[in-house]
Amino acid sequence: MEALLNYWQEALILLSGLWAGTINTIVGSGSLVTFPVLVALGTAPVNAIVSNAMGLVAGGFSGAWGYRREARSVSKTLLKLLPVSLVGGLVGAYLLLHLPESVFDVVAPVLIVVAIALVLFQPKLSAWAKRRSGTEHVHPELADRQRLPIVLYVLVFLTGVYGGYFTAAQGVLLMGILGVFFHGTLQQSNAIKVILSLGVNLIAAISYLLFAFERIDWIIVALIAVGSLIGGFVGAKIGRRLSPAWLRGVIVVLGVLALVNMIGRLVTGA
Repeated sequence: MEALLNYWQEALILLSGLWAGTINTIVGSGSLVTFPVLVALGTAPVNAIVSNAMGLVAGGFSGAWGYRREARSVSKTLLKLLPVSLVGGLVGAYLLLHLPESVFDVVAPVLIVVAIALVLFQPKLSAWAKRRSGTEHVHPELADRQRLPIVLYVLVFLTGVYGGYFTAAQGVLLMGILGVFFHGTLQQSNAIKVILSLGVNLIAAISYLLFAFERIDWIIVALIAVGSLIGGFVGAKIGRRLSPAWLRGVIVVLGVLALVNMIGRLVTGA
């Protein structure tokens, strides 16, 4: 009976990794699937965050491969933003290992509310930003040549800090930010989001290996890695076929779910 229970738990973790890898590639918030599952199965919260982030690296690679065409069209933008995101991820990983988890539980819902608002009002905000910068009619092929505003670097860094600390919903935040301050297509923004999130998870995983090795549950890492690896390929196929309106709708729904989950954890103290 105990062996059967263990198999059931492992299957649940594998399936949650599959779903997380899929929606991480489409939007983000995959950790809002895996993290609650791990905690419900008895994994300590910080250990769950560490093991989950390491497992999702595999899904980040498959998602990035799936969006490689869009990523190539914004390669210069990625080269500018990725180092900023990596530094943010390193800071976030440090905070996770040195600050109480309750600190970010208070801040995270605020960030998600901001992200949902950005996504909801993204078309109007983006049009306003383009008018101010004189880029109302930027062609997708010219998106990589635009001058990125300082505020975009700052927000990408802060999102990296958040992602390195908790990982959940950093994709929602990035999509909201890019929708306003990056004048490209939604699919180009999604490609940037996938690769920046991968970079944050990767730098955090390296930090955990070096400074929190004892917190890593390798069985959880392996199960989530296998599931998210498959999910990343699936998510890339689904995400590319969604219209901007549908993709924006998915972002908002998952953002609201992330917000409810975080507020629930804050209220119950779980």
